[in-house]
Amino acid sequence: MPDTSREILIVDLDGTLLRSNMLFESFWSAFGRDWRTPFFSAAALLGGRAALKRHLATAAEVDATTLPYDQSVVAFIEEWRQAGGRAALVTASDQGFAEAIAAHLGIFDEVHGSDGKLNLKGENKGRFLEERFGTKGFAYMGDAPADLPVWKRAARAVTVNANGGLRRGAEGVCDEVEHLTTGKRAIRPYLKALRPHQWLKNTLVFLPMLAGHQFDAATVLASVLAFICFSLVASSVYVLNDLLDLGADRAHPRKRRRPFASGDIPLGYGTWLAGTLILLGVLTAAMIGREFLFVMAGYYLLTTAYSLHLKRRIVLDICVLAGLYTIRIIAGGVATGIPLSVWLLAFSVFFFLSLAAVKRQAELIDSAERGKLQASGRGYHVDDLPIISMIAIGAGYVSVLVMAMYVNAPSTIELYARPEALWGVCIVLLYWISRTVMVAHRGQMHDDPVVFAAKDRTSQICLLIIIAFIVGGAQA
Repeated sequence: MPDTSREILIVDLDGTLLRSNMLFESFWSAFGRDWRTPFFSAAALLGGRAALKRHLATAAEVDATTLPYDQSVVAFIEEWRQAGGRAALVTASDQGFAEAIAAHLGIFDEVHGSDGKLNLKGENKGRFLEERFGTKGFAYMGDAPADLPVWKRAARAVTVNANGGLRRGAEGVCDEVEHLTTGKRAIRPYLKALRPHQWLKNTLVFLPMLAGHQFDAATVLASVLAFICFSLVASSVYVLNDLLDLGADRAHPRKRRRPFASGDIPLGYGTWLAGTLILLGVLTAAMIGREFLFVMAGYYLLTTAYSLHLKRRIVLDICVLAGLYTIRIIAGGVATGIPLSVWLLAFSVFFFLSLAAVKRQAELIDSAERGKLQASGRGYHVDDLPIISMIAIGAGYVSVLVMAMYVNAPSTIELYARPEALWGVCIVLLYWISRTVMVAHRGQMHDDPVVFAAKDRTSQICLLIIIAFIVGGAQA
């Protein structure tokens, strides 16, 4: 590195020092705390972008210690200072955020941010730096086209993860340019953000077709389209939930690696991704029919309410989760036109209430092992574990009881040549539910119960045995 004693290194925040954007960070944090945030933000924006940033800074709760910093940039700044230079954080983000971040990192001599009136970006930032440090009196590290007016006034330009066009632009306005590449954009984080492994839950839309023994082409096509629609809408919800849960995810040892929490995907891209997925889901739902579209609208509204508020309401949250599973079955019936039996709906409500309770049980066990008295972002305390476990076991056993009563129902006798074979399904379910609760109790369940079941060898064997009993009962 050349002599830095005569220059001060000016460092941008969003996309440069930080693998994120504080405007989006503060918006999603505030939105997660108050569903009225979009309306308040629109009103604040009438006063300009700096006013919007100040409003969000006061409404949000962002922990500077857990933000995804670019460690290569941090190392560059530390090396600059070790060579005798000074460094300043100058950002368009609000001054409050800038000061909190600078205090946490401890590598800056000065800190300047937007003050609620002046948006310190582009030409505004360029003029501010020129007045403070003089023309060509500073080096500037940035990552966006908005930094070109600043590089024009700088003695040295340092680009961070810039594309070819931006690199050429920096070279065109500044005599001395250094390009820093700290990471590459890949498709894998985007696929991970969609959580395709969670699409396994959407196979519930096939249950009405399977339970009704209707396998004609039209029914199969309608079920497949319903599955695709649910996968698109569910992925949109997962993206939205990750954006709302940034703070909680970063405080979790495993969830902090999620694409948005880790900074692998820019939050702005996530916002567009969620919108695109829901639009594609709406178009697919419209192809199936108006009633199905209404069901999907209800599903999306309920999941959004869950993400914004209901997940923090004890007991109500697991009831909503059970309802979201059951809605998938209802949607499958609406898409295919197959009437749903009361037995199937009753079984699904209790069975999925059990799985939802197991999910909370696993989270509380994990919190207890990490020495936390409360699950992050939830309303439960570790002391609630016995009650949650009882709900998981009780609801699971009631679902098996419903299944046992279904065995002797007149409708079952009409569908199955040997309905008594379904008693085998009851026995396997009793075992699987009991074992699943035990696995969660021992802290060995790190995934959603449905995802756990898909990966667990014992659960896979149980599923095969259940299928064998069902097929055996159906054959004449």
